[in-house]
Amino acid sequence: MGCDGALAQNADIIPLVEIPAGSYYMGSNGEGENFDEAPVHKVYITHPFKMGRTEVTNAQYEMFRPEHRKLRGKSNVSFNDDDAVVNVSYQDAVDFCKWLSAKEGKLYRLPTEAEWEYACRAGTYTLYYTGDGLPASMCRNQVVARDYKAVSLRVGQTEPNAFGLYDMHGNVEEWCSDWYGRYSATEQTDPVGPTDGLYRVTRGGSHHTPVEYLRSANRMAMIPEDRQSLTGFRVVQSDFPLQSTTIDMNSPQFLEPIPFVIKPELSTVPFYRHNHQPSVTWCANGDLIAAWFTANVENGRGMVVLSSRLKKGADEWTPAELFFSVPDRNVTGTSLFNDGKGHIFHFNGVEAAGDWQNLALVMRESVDNGMSWSRPHIIEPEHAKRHQVISGTISDSRGWIYQLCDAGPGGNDGASIHISKDGGKTWKDPWDGKPLPDFAEGKKGSTIAGIHAGLVVRRDGSLMALGRGNSIVGKDGKKHMPMSVSYDNGKSWTYSASVFPPIDGGQRLVLMRLHEGPLMLVSFTDHPQRTPESDRGMVFTDNEGRQHKGYGMYVAVSYDEGKTWPVKRLLTDGKQRHLDGGAWTGFFDMDATHAEPRGYLAGTQSPDGMIHILSSRIHYRFNLKWIEQSKAVGD
Repeated sequence: MGCDGALAQNADIIPLVEIPAGSYYMGSNGEGENFDEAPVHKVYITHPFKMGRTEVTNAQYEMFRPEHRKLRGKSNVSFNDDDAVVNVSYQDAVDFCKWLSAKEGKLYRLPTEAEWEYACRAGTYTLYYTGDGLPASMCRNQVVARDYKAVSLRVGQTEPNAFGLYDMHGNVEEWCSDWYGRYSATEQTDPVGPTDGLYRVTRGGSHHTPVEYLRSANRMAMIPEDRQSLTGFRVVQSDFPLQSTTIDMNSPQFLEPIPFVIKPELSTVPFYRHNHQPSVTWCANGDLIAAWFTANVENGRGMVVLSSRLKKGADEWTPAELFFSVPDRNVTGTSLFNDGKGHIFHFNGVEAAGDWQNLALVMRESVDNGMSWSRPHIIEPEHAKRHQVISGTISDSRGWIYQLCDAGPGGNDGASIHISKDGGKTWKDPWDGKPLPDFAEGKKGSTIAGIHAGLVVRRDGSLMALGRGNSIVGKDGKKHMPMSVSYDNGKSWTYSASVFPPIDGGQRLVLMRLHEGPLMLVSFTDHPQRTPESDRGMVFTDNEGRQHKGYGMYVAVSYDEGKTWPVKRLLTDGKQRHLDGGAWTGFFDMDATHAEPRGYLAGTQSPDGMIHILSSRIHYRFNLKWIEQSKAVGD
């Protein structure tokens, strides 16, 4: 039966065909200009749905918007009632679906990009559902043309695919519901695309378009407001609610860990075997930026700083790009910081030679979400100790900016503090010049205990830091992570044993204040090679209140400015994974009782409340609600 006959016999405005649930492999090898079709990845469509047998026609669309009739014949196409409608924007198509839903009491919408390709292929993996070529009967002047010839856009005139769909290759492009974005290599279930973007996806190709753009895998996109004579749409009718990738931050969230160290696409970008010491911050446009050094050896001249970006709504970081380098100089230590006032700061150390002891301290600024940066400006010109930048820059209510640095190249050299009271223009290290103090319980000094330290400003204006090394023996006779507190803006510090176990080589903690108010620490239960077996692990409780011993990275929360830490949780959702931690960590198994055992950590919390922790290679994402699901009963 022809398409016109079906139209006459179907009571619905739009004739529909059944599309079964199933799975398929989406995309192509992505060669040349088709790079955005890669990687091929498996997609599960878990729900059957109905799809318009043809594209929406002029007659159908003009039942909703009669004034569109004046656009018929524009650009010499789409004159008749049964021609596919064109000159409709993305919102026009969405509004038609809403009108149709209200009129028929059924849920209509645009297809997702994954649904569209699944429906188009109808079980095929050839270039077109017709094979590796498109029959002449389906072609409508498939060439680049400045002026369109008068071709028929009448729907349903050629052979349908195995699902009974007409005109999936050509006739007119079709709006999909997705924002345009990169594909993921991982398996996807009912994907709906990014949460935001610049362009909406269109599929299928059109008249006056070279035939290679009509392939099943070909991806196109348009500015949503665009209306032109190549593009129309078809509808989907389904009660299956599309799961938006917008995350509900009022419920516990732990997202799949993903790598942020992605090999550069350009061979001209240096990329070495050792990628380490990251920093991360949020951008006002919803992106995240990460930066880290890449080198073959840490104490060498062949070191550069790379960066990557997790674009808003994306689930993969972009390939690494060159971020900062001073040719043949060691550039150990990077920190990124968003002041919340439109400025992102980048701090970095620059050696005179190839080690990381004698560093000058430099700063750059960005006012366009990290897309461009000012010239590097030296803020601590002396090539000396106390200048190895640590990620975790913070500011207080006065606008003062605090930047910590390792006070020396050794593992027990402590940390220095550098303070700017004028938005980064001038800086001062309040150190009194005295040698390293005795880092012991109740002692005082002018250097923070522990390298790679994390810093917070407490509610009473005092400063509190936790660090690695310079361990302090507690009342239990065991070594603990050192805590330093200053009541005079970093001039002097009092040392004490924290409640946390010490950490060691290849490990770095994160200490930060969350938007919700509490303090948060992310650290490690032990060192997998250097901690005695009897001291390894910490005791946690699961969601049912059962105690268990856990090993590796954990997160702790304090509601009283660091006096007590009632909430502790191993940083895992319990799923079994075999992950590559990179740098000094390498491969490890993650499960209900094991998290990443080592890693140089950096962290930020984006304005939406999501907490982002980077280890040397892996990006972890979770929120406070998730942390609070489980409370520990001791260490």
